[in-house]
Amino acid sequence: MKRLIKAAVYSGFIASAMSWGVAVQAEEVTISAVSAFADGTTFTKNFERFIAKVNETGKGVVQIDYKGGGGKVMNPFELGNAVRTGVVGIANLPGAFYTKLMPEADVFKLSAFTITEERANGAWEYTNQLHQKRMNTYHLARQKDCVPFHLYLSKKAKPVAAADLTDSGNGSPYKIRVTPIYRAFFSDMGASMIRTKPGDVYTALERGTVDGYGWPSQGVLDLGWHEVTGYRVDPAFYRASVEVLINLDQWNKLGDAQMKVLQGAAAFMEGLCAEDMKVNDEELKRQTDAGIKAITFSGDDGAAYVKRAYDTGWDEFIKANPEEGPKLRKLLSK
Repeated sequence: MKRLIKAAVYSGFIASAMSWGVAVQAEEVTISAVSAFADGTTFTKNFERFIAKVNETGKGVVQIDYKGGGGKVMNPFELGNAVRTGVVGIANLPGAFYTKLMPEADVFKLSAFTITEERANGAWEYTNQLHQKRMNTYHLARQKDCVPFHLYLSKKAKPVAAADLTDSGNGSPYKIRVTPIYRAFFSDMGASMIRTKPGDVYTALERGTVDGYGWPSQGVLDLGWHEVTGYRVDPAFYRASVEVLINLDQWNKLGDAQMKVLQGAAAFMEGLCAEDMKVNDEELKRQTDAGIKAITFSGDDGAAYVKRAYDTGWDEFIKANPEEGPKLRKLLSK
């Protein structure tokens, strides 16, 4: 049996890389996989179902060796580089976690379409070419794109009465934990922005280091953040897209049968949109039951709030990506 090994190029993963490559035995190929999120949590659950589908339907053809997820496996913000170099074969992570490698990945949150619709209208084909060119990956699938984002505030924070984060009650702006996903939107509302790993959010809220955070409808209770969260601001905005990428060199070595298994499992996972929409409603009820109060901007105020989210998002994106931005806005807008 021959084992193909990719050498790791950053500290902490040289030894891991020796066993995380693509193992080939006879006709069956085994590909390593890592999630940016902890095992069993909202944004890993469907990825785990994808892996199970591959391992069920791909016996004797292709298998996935899941190494786990979250910061205990590797820094989530290094996962994009790990799949680019082949240290990890398949990665489950949001585009916001690899914008340094592919700045255009910040656009997925702004899409007016699901991934299924993007495959039909040509948008996926275009962004897949960008993945290949920018970071040596093939865009295998997307999950959770039927889950929107919200602004959440801690129990210690002053409830907002309008889309204004300039005064947290002591004359200083609200301190909001961000990723690139909602940086422009929260900045436009006057927030002071702080970036931390997801695993540090609970402590930051508890200590008052941050007053709030952006996060999707799902996952707050899974992470235990409901214990230190007092408010959710409605309406929701954007899409919580989580991308599934495979190292391009490893993808190109696969045969048709192996690709077919992976693509079939990808289609299964992308078809969970309706299920996620039902879960959204259940999660909001669970948040209410856990004591999280809704602050709702309704009518014209609500419409203006959502419009502001998209206007600031697109403005920032096109400014940062003047070459690709207009083309992507055309592909991803209705």
